[in-house]
Amino acid sequence: MLKFDEALFLKLVEKEGLAFRSKIEDIVDSICQKGFSNLFLIGAGGTIAMMYPYKYILESNSTINVHAEIAAEFMVMNNKQFSKDSVCIFTSVSGTTQETVAAAEFCKERGATTIALVAEPNTPLTQVVNYCITTGSEKHSFDTFFMLLYMVVFRFMYNNDEFPQYEHFTKEVSLLPQAILAAVKDFDKKAEEFAIKHKDTDYHMMVGSGNLWGNTYSYAMCILEEMQWIHAKSIHAAEFFHGTLELVVEDTSVILLKGEDETRPLMDRVERFAEKITNQLTVIDTKDFELLGVSEEFRKHFSVSINWAVLSRISVYLERERNHSLDLRRYYRKVEY
Repeated sequence: MLKFDEALFLKLVEKEGLAFRSKIEDIVDSICQKGFSNLFLIGAGGTIAMMYPYKYILESNSTINVHAEIAAEFMVMNNKQFSKDSVCIFTSVSGTTQETVAAAEFCKERGATTIALVAEPNTPLTQVVNYCITTGSEKHSFDTFFMLLYMVVFRFMYNNDEFPQYEHFTKEVSLLPQAILAAVKDFDKKAEEFAIKHKDTDYHMMVGSGNLWGNTYSYAMCILEEMQWIHAKSIHAAEFFHGTLELVVEDTSVILLKGEDETRPLMDRVERFAEKITNQLTVIDTKDFELLGVSEEFRKHFSVSINWAVLSRISVYLERERNHSLDLRRYYRKVEY
């Protein structure tokens, strides 16, 4: 078993992450008082994937107009919904991702309001945007960003008279780090078993939907492909039966990321099919975790954080079993392209 530094996790995510609540509320409130036309959630790679859950949450719970855009495409597509009245939200661990910094400059130059969540202080992205929250540590940065984005997005909904449960919700956000910690402990043995079993597996299908689609996309691309050089494909459950199912045979690794939102029946359908065909089916279901103190109403939103945290335990065990550092790259930030 690989050690999980509980004290560091709680310090970075619980104590320091939650400390930004008042600052987030001040930023969002000032923007809402001024008025805005829409939200643009912009990123690249893992950070655009991070935005997809919040696009789903807004589209299924709010009338606020929202877009999630890949930074490089956004700058060339001439999006007719984008204007000086748009609010553009970015996240970046390093604060140096070329496409993200360029997109933030693009938005600010055109008069839009820009907000960024960044781990590393005094980096290019922190200096470009109108508002910046700097968490100060790359360690557990995604866990922290997810929590901060809950507060950002639901504050916008609250100010739009669409989420009167905001106070209750943010109290439960404060319980989330402990719930994550309990889930990680509960899942750790399964994570290790998965890595041992699949250390030589050369292809995985990852299936997700709803507010877990971003995690599905991110884990396949940023972890399995980028960090472990394993062939992987992210498949939306709603599209699984249009092409991809023809490649499932008895030894195909199919990983299902099941959440608790309205799209769960789509995942159930894929599971019923896959369990008939392959003997290499893995189901990671947030319903299996207790989430002490979290109400049934909000579990579907918090599944994003729980799912990402337990997936991260698979990552560290794959690193060990495959003797392949998660920091090893052939091309990314090494080769000009």
